[in-house]
Amino acid sequence: MNATDRTPADLLRSALAGDAARPLVTFYDDATGERVELSVATFANWVAKTANLLQDELSVEPGDRVALLLPAHWQTAVWVLACSSVGVVAAPQGDPAAADVVVAGPDALEPARACTGPRIAMGLRPLGARFPQPPEGFADYAVEVPGQGDHFSPYLPPGPDDVALALGGRNGEDAEELTGAQVVERARRDAGALGLAPGARVLSGLGYDDWRGLSHGLLAPLAAGASVVLCRHLDRLDASGLAAREASERVTHTEA
Repeated sequence: MNATDRTPADLLRSALAGDAARPLVTFYDDATGERVELSVATFANWVAKTANLLQDELSVEPGDRVALLLPAHWQTAVWVLACSSVGVVAAPQGDPAAADVVVAGPDALEPARACTGPRIAMGLRPLGARFPQPPEGFADYAVEVPGQGDHFSPYLPPGPDDVALALGGRNGEDAEELTGAQVVERARRDAGALGLAPGARVLSGLGYDDWRGLSHGLLAPLAAGASVVLCRHLDRLDASGLAAREASERVTHTEA
């Protein structure tokens, strides 16, 4: 844990400067049987490519809002950190009509059409496979991101007082906006409350549509030098299956 980190992107850079080969996100989808493990280095590479897509292809600017209509998924985690790297506001389950860019999974394509800016479709398929047929009006992430650069440099580096995360904000309600520094402070506080230490393994079956899910399923482990076992459709796993996973993944904390 680096006390000088002030933004979520800083947390990832510190993890990369530490042990880049250690696992950071291990993802399970219990509806498909998919398992993906990403080291810090591999995850950071995906973040860099996605940040380059945002900055160079989609021409976003600091302060723009990106609605993430996505479930808890390793690619959603990538988008959250990519937004922080560029300096745009990540809005999980945010209002697409109020967003400059929308990123939508296959179950959220219709509401995503309310966004008048660029629209990115996420197939969320095993191995990051592309859509068999790109949805009309959307760019396919799996097509667009592989050719992006492996390293990212923001044109205007985001600061700790810039808004990084917007929670809520649909159905006419106001979103709760958190600066980069507030995100890091909350993540560190949650890591302390959970007793996380470097090397801890947090299993999370929570969604990414609120702070608790984002913190337990990504930000608190990242702040603590720990890692996350992120599980989608965890309700399809019975008690013995969950116990087996906790043992095989050396889980130290479970949040479901």
